[in-house]
Amino acid sequence: MTVLANGIYFPPVEDANADGLLAVGGDLSPERLILAYKSGIFPWFNEGSLVMWWSPDPRMVLYPAQVRISKSMRKILRGNRFQLTKNTSFEQVIDQCAKIKRKGQDGTWITHDMKGAYLELHAMGFAQSYEVWEEGNLVGGLYGIDLGHVFCGESMFSKVGNASKYAFLKMAGELGEKGYRLIDCQLHTSHLESLGAKEISRPEFLEILRNDQT
Repeated sequence: MTVLANGIYFPPVEDANADGLLAVGGDLSPERLILAYKSGIFPWFNEGSLVMWWSPDPRMVLYPAQVRISKSMRKILRGNRFQLTKNTSFEQVIDQCAKIKRKGQDGTWITHDMKGAYLELHAMGFAQSYEVWEEGNLVGGLYGIDLGHVFCGESMFSKVGNASKYAFLKMAGELGEKGYRLIDCQLHTSHLESLGAKEISRPEFLEILRNDQT
């Protein structure tokens, strides 16, 4: 495992350990974060620890054309219970993602520094948010990094049933229509798998990233 020194760089992703941990240290500057995502690397660490950089193998992804929607969810998507917006409340979305209690997790990995870094990326046009509203209240949403034809999902939240799923499925539909190759979901969860996400090898994922940047 590499300890990052000065300079904007990362070791080869093949150096990552079995859990996907590639390096520690460095900062959360926009330049380093953009390089990370374009290289198939993402930050994930707890408050008070060094920045930890990950590139897991396999990688959880969703191809927009392969999204799986249940009959009950199709009804919700066609209805008018929820309203979707994009990039209207990025800071609120990231705040809610940080506050939401998650099973098996103590605290949040969305630290103060992490929030500041992604607000910078949002101002630069790289970080995007999708917001779900019900009767004027923000009830769900997600945010991530837009690399052009690959969207790297970072976190989502839901205050009412199906709100985050609504955001994710609406986003997947929009990205599919725009010709996006895939949504990077990073790590396996049964919830994402139920929506059609699957694991692919790291080399396959990196090949898609490289093709997207040429």
